Amino acid sequence: MADTPLNENTPEVAVLPAAAPAAAKPTTAMANAIRALAMDAVQQANSGHPGAPMGMADMAVALWDEHLQHNPKNPNWLNRDRFILSNGHGSMLLYALLHLTGYKLPIAELKNFRQLHSKTPGHPEFGYTPGVETTTGPLGQGITNAVGFALAEKLLAQEFNREGHAIVDHHTYAFLGDGCLMEGISHEAAALAGAWKLNKLVALYDDNGISIDGQVAPWFIDNSALRFVAYGWNVLGPIDGHDTAAVSQAIADAKKSADKPTLIICKTHIGKGSPNRANTSKAHGEPLGAEEIKLTREVLNWPYAPFTIPKDIAAAWDAKSAGAAREAAWNTQFAAYKAAFPAEAKELLRRMKGDLPKNFAQTAVDTVIGAHTKGETVASRKASQLALEAFTAALPELLGGSADLTGSNLTNTKSTPNLRFDSHTGVGNGGRHINYGVREFGMAAIMNGVALHGGFIPYGGTFLTFSDYSRNAIRMAALMKLRVVHVFTHDSIGLGEDGPTHQSVEHAASLRLIPNLDVWRPGDTAETAVAWAVALENKNRPSALLLSRQNIAYAAKADLGEISRGAYVLSEPAAVGIKKKAQAVIIATGSEVQLAIAAQALLATKGIAVRVVSMPSNTVFDRQSEAYKTEVLPANLPRIAVEMGVTDGWWKYGCAAVVGLDTYGESAPAPVLFKHFGFTSENVAMTVEKVLRKKK
Repeated sequence: MADTPLNENTPEVAVLPAAAPAAAKPTTAMANAIRALAMDAVQQANSGHPGAPMGMADMAVALWDEHLQHNPKNPNWLNRDRFILSNGHGSMLLYALLHLTGYKLPIAELKNFRQLHSKTPGHPEFGYTPGVETTTGPLGQGITNAVGFALAEKLLAQEFNREGHAIVDHHTYAFLGDGCLMEGISHEAAALAGAWKLNKLVALYDDNGISIDGQVAPWFIDNSALRFVAYGWNVLGPIDGHDTAAVSQAIADAKKSADKPTLIICKTHIGKGSPNRANTSKAHGEPLGAEEIKLTREVLNWPYAPFTIPKDIAAAWDAKSAGAAREAAWNTQFAAYKAAFPAEAKELLRRMKGDLPKNFAQTAVDTVIGAHTKGETVASRKASQLALEAFTAALPELLGGSADLTGSNLTNTKSTPNLRFDSHTGVGNGGRHINYGVREFGMAAIMNGVALHGGFIPYGGTFLTFSDYSRNAIRMAALMKLRVVHVFTHDSIGLGEDGPTHQSVEHAASLRLIPNLDVWRPGDTAETAVAWAVALENKNRPSALLLSRQNIAYAAKADLGEISRGAYVLSEPAAVGIKKKAQAVIIATGSEVQLAIAAQALLATKGIAVRVVSMPSNTVFDRQSEAYKTEVLPANLPRIAVEMGVTDGWWKYGCAAVVGLDTYGESAPAPVLFKHFGFTSENVAMTVEKVLRKKK
């Protein structure tokens, strides 16, 4: 039999072959195919991590060939199992599996590993490679995403399944390594998975004891088995991670769990097959080298050229026909479900597509107009809750939560009772508000997993200053273009007595630097409602809502429609009795908008005409046309920005001055702090006057 690269021309059959005693598959050779592709791709790229894929290859054979429910022809099949490679540096394991099983990832892409615009980037990236469920690389986040996947599956199953119709019924599998377990976020995620009794979550721990710095024993002495038992997990092993049958049996046992997630501890050898690099840090993050690869081929009895897979091994791996048959069987099940429960079937499909209900646009308009009509003076965190009351009632897919600050973040509504799971059965109570506990990072990464799974739009709250804890997960959401909403309250020195440890100064500016993240700092109830509506309508961006603790007076406005453009002219000089044209523009966000309005009135008493621009979202405003931006901020008018935070980000708007805060705050009542740091209408007005004098 000639040796040829595996390609898309592997023969297919329409149905599974008739039941017959199956010949034992060549599992060792199947694993060696992964090892060979991994070391060849890393060698050709002259960079990468061959050791982990070579060590986890047998684990992958056990899972992907014997248990994983997937269809290479349709990577988005609703009821597929989800596979997450948490130790994403071992990306060639996943690329090899996708290629070998028949996904649209030809051998040319493996040869192009880590090259510009390839579908095989250095770490798996969601949206680039078919079959990649989430972007991994920052260790610990993949297993945390997996918790979100498993939570979404469990909640959807409880909501939509009916007796005799288990149409949402799949597992979430994650591979993870020592580094993932060292990261603190893994503790947050594992504890919640145990509390939520996510029995369809199965994690396989690649316990090889090696990291970049060498043997981990001097600095990683955790008893991982007891740790996970303490979290409420089912723990299996340690087992020999190179014994495919043992790993397969452990997975089968894990799938029997009725009330606990499972950790399978697999003892492995990093770089298995490499005679001189196995079990060393040399195998972790650098190519093996041409001579070592030659020796490894001899050890593995793999006499084939680079990137070449024998036809019999290719056929053993090919999962296209089996996957198509699995999906076809599920489609038959779903057709029966749809016939019996047409409304539920339609609703599930809508939510999994991420489409909002047809009446949502009207709900959004009514909510914004209602906020405008009432004109309430409330903190924007309360304005957020008022908007959420309408939106959570209209959108059953909204899944809220808070990192132990529900009463402060105001993320709960009448439609979102607290989610609870029965301590014996693990069944949920139908709640839609999650108490994440003091786990900001875990919350953010779990929300990413929920969004990736589909069926829910997650949002979660904490104080803005604690966005530092969750920042990397926010960045990952932006990188993956996920619809996740972060509710950050207590957005400035306005929180007062808690002092500088809790007072956000640099955080708004810092979040605005994250590409593809929409940052909103609304100035009243109408702006807050618009911020929520835009965040929910946008499928391809996460959003951060920065909300005040202190009350904000409602600002009268002529055009509600322009709020969604990120910035708009809120008040012209005529609004305060000045007939001449504006001499300057005050730009303000959040609670400082009311300062700008008050300063405009003060300046009017001196005959100085000022335009006030509210900029609830400069990230949205920056995407507007140049014509609109010039209309709002005329080039010939000096600009003065007002925001209780660092000034750096404002200079890009050509500001002549910024009333800001380039130091940390202090502990004192908010009104005292406002005066101390110059956030008064008098100081804003005085700053405008200084700018105009300099202009003359």
